[in-house]
Amino acid sequence: MDLREVIVEFTRNGPYLKCSAVHVVTGREVSAMGPVNEPKSVERVAIAKLRRALGEG
Repeated sequence: MDLREVIVEFTRNGPYLKCSAVHVVTGREVSAMGPVNEPKSVERVAIAKLRRALGEG
């Protein structure tokens, strides 16, 4: 599965950051939460979850 087309959205809720990742081709969506000061880490977790949800890892 090709993950080149993924929409990533961040939403802040107090000290927490929610990262939603949507695979454009399949419409599959996953999310991850973490501290607001670690956006790249939260995004990495969301992308890893998306890969697993699509059966890639």
